[in-house]
Amino acid sequence: MDNRSRVFGLLGLAAKAGKVKSGEFSTEKAVKSGMAFLVIVSEEASENTKKMFRNMCTFYEVPYYEFGSKDELGHALGKEMRASLAVQDEGFSKAIMKLLQ
Repeated sequence: MDNRSRVFGLLGLAAKAGKVKSGEFSTEKAVKSGMAFLVIVSEEASENTKKMFRNMCTFYEVPYYEFGSKDELGHALGKEMRASLAVQDEGFSKAIMKLLQ
């Protein structure tokens, strides 16, 4: 399995465990409340969305990555298209970041 598939697999597991918040509002809330260990924004997200999360993650010191299409991210979580998500588990976050680097 390639790293890309592994990342989506881990996101799916984290989502099943209830450790992922997705959608702009929930992702933002997770970051600002200190619950996010990792933020992933879709490569297809608007520049405004990317910039907003990039700045927010820098400020709150949360790792930020741009990865996957909205469809792929949503599919991995078992939901509709998602432009942004926050992983709220340290273990999952570390494993995903290892694959993204």
